[in-house]
Amino acid sequence: MIAVLTGDDRPAGLEERADGAEIRFASESTLAAALPGADVLLTWDFLSHAVPGAWHAADSVRWVHTASAGVDKVTFPELLASDAVLTNSRGIFDRPMAEYVLGCVLAFAKDLPGTLALQSRTRWRHRETEGVAGKRATVVGSGPIGHAIADLLRAVGLRTELVGRRGGEGVHPFDALDGLLPTTDFLVLAAPLTDTTRGMLDKAALDALPDSARVINVGRGGLVVEQDLVDALAGRRIAGAALDVFETEPLPDDSPLWAMPNVIVSPHMSGDVVGWRDLLVDLFLDNLTRYRAGEPLRNVVDKSLGYVSGKG
Repeated sequence: MIAVLTGDDRPAGLEERADGAEIRFASESTLAAALPGADVLLTWDFLSHAVPGAWHAADSVRWVHTASAGVDKVTFPELLASDAVLTNSRGIFDRPMAEYVLGCVLAFAKDLPGTLALQSRTRWRHRETEGVAGKRATVVGSGPIGHAIADLLRAVGLRTELVGRRGGEGVHPFDALDGLLPTTDFLVLAAPLTDTTRGMLDKAALDALPDSARVINVGRGGLVVEQDLVDALAGRRIAGAALDVFETEPLPDDSPLWAMPNVIVSPHMSGDVVGWRDLLVDLFLDNLTRYRAGEPLRNVVDKSLGYVSGKG
């Protein structure tokens, strides 16, 4: 039996394509009641914090799948200590998120926010803009999303460095980041949220960046010490930020980030393109077929690391 934690929408076609599996759809408030007897939990509402509080009712869950690449909402101690296999939706968001990051880089370089602001006031003001060829980008996160971002940035001429947990061929280890920051024009955060990466962009890291640098965060809000970022932006210690994720989501109405002219705010949508929900359902159903056949699942998360290790 499959328990599905849903939000405002349900996974289209799941019931029709699940080959007779019993499915219980649940909201945050009814998840605990839906879990007893379920051997599979699909967290379709991957931004929800409901699973830890309902996990006490999971008496037979053997597999948890999240419709997201990040797994920080479901890596709580009780699940990590359990025998349940955890899988994610790695592979769905790589190219869309890379395109989003490239769009932000070009928007900053070509001052599209400034153009739109002037247009709204019917102001004709000629300016010169920046070229991106030869600029330096540092992408933190060397999984498929980070690699896709690096590939697109390199395609338009940015000299791009990848930073990962261990490093390796073409990837700097995480402890090399400090040495890269002083020459970074675009710092892209695409890492999973773990004990190592939480709060990695703090005052010290921001101070190490050139005052012309821009920060683009498509990973998790917890990667950034948000008040330190606000202070750096307000003091013009960095030139701008494009933020798709935040410490608190939705971003509170009173956040100063909304009104800052050097900030692009988007509502956690960098990987969401037309058809993405269908791809998420396809991936889950493929894994469901594997699960029923006793075959290895795709995208198994190493619970000690907090992400899919290797080819997963």
